[in-house]
Amino acid sequence: MKKKWMLTAVLVLAAVLLAGCTISPDGLSRLNRLAQGQSLTDSDSDTVTISRDLYERYRQFDELLELMDVVDYYYYQEPNVTDMLQGASAGLLAGLQDPYTFYYTPEAWKKMKEDDEGEYAGVGILISSNYKTGVCTISRVFKGSPAEAAGVQRGDILYRIGEDLFVVPETLQDAVDIMRGTPGTSVDVTFLRDGEEITFNLTRANITVNQVESTMLTEEIGLIAVYEFAGKVDEEFEEALNDLISRGAKGLIIDLRDNPGGWVDSAQQVGDLFMDAGDLCYLVYRDGTEDHCYPTRDGKIEIPLVTLVNENSASASEILTGALRERAGATVVGVNTYGKGIVQAVLPIGSEGAGYQITIAEYRTPDGGAVHKVGLAPDVEIPLEEGDNGGYDFADSQRDPQLKKALEVMEEKLK
Repeated sequence: MKKKWMLTAVLVLAAVLLAGCTISPDGLSRLNRLAQGQSLTDSDSDTVTISRDLYERYRQFDELLELMDVVDYYYYQEPNVTDMLQGASAGLLAGLQDPYTFYYTPEAWKKMKEDDEGEYAGVGILISSNYKTGVCTISRVFKGSPAEAAGVQRGDILYRIGEDLFVVPETLQDAVDIMRGTPGTSVDVTFLRDGEEITFNLTRANITVNQVESTMLTEEIGLIAVYEFAGKVDEEFEEALNDLISRGAKGLIIDLRDNPGGWVDSAQQVGDLFMDAGDLCYLVYRDGTEDHCYPTRDGKIEIPLVTLVNENSASASEILTGALRERAGATVVGVNTYGKGIVQAVLPIGSEGAGYQITIAEYRTPDGGAVHKVGLAPDVEIPLEEGDNGGYDFADSQRDPQLKKALEVMEEKLK
């Protein structure tokens, strides 16, 4: 009986991909012999039998394995194989050319988790990146932060870190990594304001982020601003809502301006407060199948709604905005939203504490509306005047024209 394919190199390949080992040139020669239909000698005892289809799939990694062997054999210093494999993983996902699909090193994964929990050491700014314009804009300066103390303003453009790192969406994570660090240490950060460079030496400090802020605008109208769908935002929102209702709120404005999105589950919990049974949104996969995986339940709170949005309201913010308009009668005030109508899965990978984010589907509003690359048009449009960066204090309905218009719309709804 002829021997089946004995692919010793497969075991080696698996070790390379999963455990960070290298293979010898002899391993490659055996792989080449198998590719030519030759069998291995009886001395090759550590073997595994696989199908031809699986073998052909593993052959796609020949070039990667060859490069690893070249480094292992020729590189002038002892290579760090773990770093090489993490770089290969990052490059693999970068090959999709999707800015929302990428690899987290163990360090980046840990920082992402810290961000979600709302506590970290840094300078205290929230940054909105725009892949259309290539600009990274400060959308929020946290109260009591080093950035606020130095004079950083909402609407400033993050331009450079130190002398060498110029900030664009593709380098934003590198910039964030540098601005993070040990409390008490400092970093030079350069912003653009009205076309001029302004450099601040910011001393890093422990930052605690609140995702929700609320107040009564009038005796009957409450305001809740949601800055990001992260951490315990759903719990913060419900607590704020109950407080406003107890204080006499008969109408509610939800401010989602500059909210970049976050966890759809959190938006689902917020939306569920105002909707009966149905969909917050639904997903459409590349084969056209639909997944109605974000349901809402009966038992909604009856209260008139206005949602306030701008060009930086994206992703989960757009999901919530579309659902509240179509299923809770909310009036949308502001300008056209960003248009990020796709969702990502964020998952751990391997045993070293790394992770990845990958775009898995496009979402639709409950009534089937597409959002990706088009955004949501407001019911009442109110753009800011040219040169106005929107850097108003929270709940300043006298100076903030968009909030003032939202208040007028709500007053009409309550008549």
